[in-house]
Amino acid sequence: MSHQSDLIATDIHAYLAQHEQKDLLRFLTCGSVDDGKSTLIGRLLHDSKLIYEDQLAAVRKDSKKFNTTGGDDIDLALLVDGLQAEREQGITIDVAYRYFSTAKRKFIIADTPGHEQYTRNMATGASTCDLAIILVDARNGVQTQTRRHSYIASLLGIRHVVVAVNKMDAVEYREEVFAKIRKGYEDFADRLELVDVSFIPISALKGDNVVNPSGNMPWYRGTTLMYLLENVVIASDRNLADLRFPVQYVSRPNLNFRGYMGTLASGILRKGDEVMVLPSRKTNRVKSILTIEGEIAEAFAPMAVTVTLEKEVDAGRGDLLVHPHNLPHVDEKIEAMLVWMSEEPMKAGKTYLLKVATRMLNAHVAEIRHRVNINTLQEEPASELQLNEIAHCVIDLSAPVAFDPYKKNRSMGAFVVVDRMTNTTVGAGMILDREAQGRHAEVREGLEESLREDALRHKGQVPAEARAARLGQKPATLLLTGLLGSGKRTLAYALEKRIFDKGRAVQVLDPRAAAPVLGVDADFGGHEPERALRRAGELARLLNDQGLIVICPFICSREADRALFRQAVGPERLVEVHLSTRVEICRRRDPAGLYAKADVGRIRDFPGVSAPYEAPAAAHLVLDTYELSAQRCTERILALLAQKGLVQP
Repeated sequence: MSHQSDLIATDIHAYLAQHEQKDLLRFLTCGSVDDGKSTLIGRLLHDSKLIYEDQLAAVRKDSKKFNTTGGDDIDLALLVDGLQAEREQGITIDVAYRYFSTAKRKFIIADTPGHEQYTRNMATGASTCDLAIILVDARNGVQTQTRRHSYIASLLGIRHVVVAVNKMDAVEYREEVFAKIRKGYEDFADRLELVDVSFIPISALKGDNVVNPSGNMPWYRGTTLMYLLENVVIASDRNLADLRFPVQYVSRPNLNFRGYMGTLASGILRKGDEVMVLPSRKTNRVKSILTIEGEIAEAFAPMAVTVTLEKEVDAGRGDLLVHPHNLPHVDEKIEAMLVWMSEEPMKAGKTYLLKVATRMLNAHVAEIRHRVNINTLQEEPASELQLNEIAHCVIDLSAPVAFDPYKKNRSMGAFVVVDRMTNTTVGAGMILDREAQGRHAEVREGLEESLREDALRHKGQVPAEARAARLGQKPATLLLTGLLGSGKRTLAYALEKRIFDKGRAVQVLDPRAAAPVLGVDADFGGHEPERALRRAGELARLLNDQGLIVICPFICSREADRALFRQAVGPERLVEVHLSTRVEICRRRDPAGLYAKADVGRIRDFPGVSAPYEAPAAAHLVLDTYELSAQRCTERILALLAQKGLVQP
C-alpha cells in the first residue's frame, strides 16, 4: 500500500516522474472531541508504512511519558499532535497538515480540532479540501460538534463526505450500533447539501477497516477507508468551464516584456484565446503562456503561469482575465454566508477589508439577514456575530468586484475579512447565488399562492364591510406612482398626517420599511421586483379588509406592474395618482446617487435611465411636484379623496 516501489532502487528518475503524475487529494478529519481524528491519521501513516523508525521511537517515548493510551499501546495520535499543549492536554488545537502517498495517489491531510472554540480552525482547514472524514465515536453517536462540522463542510461545498464510525472495538463491533448512528446522521444530513456521503465502521486504535479489511465485522461488506481515499473521483469537481485568471503581479523586467502573473482559479487558457480584462472590460488576445519550464500552449486550473497579451493594456493586481462570452458577476453588493473567526464580535456597519481572489477593498456588513443555529439549522435574528457563529449577510463594497457564486466556483466565490487596524483575518465567507435564490423564491411563491387560495376559501366571520362601518370610513388604497425622486414618500407621509387629523384610520405602506415583510432586499435599486409589488398589493388588500386607508408610494414603472398591483388590491378600491416630475428634477433629488450608478451600469433596468417609465394612461390624478409645492399637491389629492367619499372635504 506504500508509495515505495522497485523503481526507487533501479531508476530514481523514472520513479520521481511517475510520482509527479499522481493525482492529489486534499482531505480533512473532523468531528467531536476525542473521536479519534489524530489517531486515525496516525493509523493511515503507520499501516501505509510511511513512518521512519526514529519517529516511531519518539512516539513510543511520548506515549509512555504522557500515558495517553493507559497501557503499553503506542499512541499514533502523537504523530500528528505536534504542539506541546496538544500532547499535554490530549487534544488537537491547531490544524495539523500531513503529507503521504500510495501507489495510486498523493494526499494532504488537514487534522482539524474538535473543540467548539476552535471551529474557526476547522473552517480554515476545510476551505481547500476535496473530501471530509467526519468521525463519530461509536459510544456516543452523533454529537453537536458532528452536526456543526457537517454543516460547515456542506457550506464550504465539500462534495465528498465519509462518516467514519470510530471505536467500534469499544462497542464489541456490533452492527446495530453502526446502523443506529448511520440512521441518525442521515436524518440530519437530509437537510444539508451533501452530494456524496459514505459510511464506514472503523477502529483507528486497532486498525479495523482503515488500511486493511477487518475480520471483526463480517457484517460490513463495504470498502476500507484507504481504498475509498485512493479511488474517489474528484476530477469532475474542478471547474474547467469558466476561465478566471486573477492577476497577482505584473512582471516588467525590461521595456520589451510585460507579463501578467497569477494562478488560474478555474477554466482553461490557451494561446490565441480572446480575453477580457475586468473591471475595465478591455478585450485582448493571449500572445503566450509561460511557466518556469518554458512556454506552453495551454494552461488549466490550478496552474501558476505568466500570460502575455498581444496589445498593451492597463491591468494590474486585482484585475481578472476572462473569456468575453463567459463573464462573472460584477457588483458592489454581495450576499454571503459569513463565518466569524474573531474574539471581537462582528458589528453591522463597521468597515473591514475584504479580499476576493487578488482584489482587496473596503467593505461593511449592511445587514445580517439571519444567523444559523448550527444545532437545529434554524434561522435566528441577529445584530452582531460572535466567535464561530455563521450568518447570511448582505455586504456593501467600496467598489465593484468580479465574483462567481461559491457553489459554482470556490476560488472566485470565497473571500476573507481582515481587520483594518490589526491586519488579522477575522472572518471568511462564501458568496451566494442570487439567481438560485430567485429560483427557490419561485417555489416558495407557488406555496404562497396555494396558501392565499386557501385563505380565500376560509374567510373570517367578521366581513370587511362591518369593520369599515365600525371605523366609520370607506377603505381604499392610494397608489402614488412616479420616478425615483418624484416625491412619493414625502407626499405619502404628509397625506397620512392630514388624513389622520381628519379622524380616519390610515397607514403608509413604505416599500423600504416593509421590505422584510415583502421578502426582498430593502434597496430595490430604482425599481421594485414583481413579487414585491404583488405582495404589497396583497398586504394593502388585507389592511383594507381591516377598514384602513392605505397609502403606497411605489415606482410601478410599467403598466404591467400597475395591473398586477391593481389586481391584488381590487380595482374598486384603488386610487392612482401619477407624479409626473421630469427625470432631470428627480436626479437633483437623489442624495444616494442611484441615478449616477445607473448611468455607469452598476444598477440595471433603472427607470428613467436604462429602462423606460410607462406613464399611466388612466390615472385618477396627475401632479408635477416641481411645478406644484408639496402642500398644494397634498390639497389636490385630499380633494380627490373627498370627491370619492374617502375623507371629509
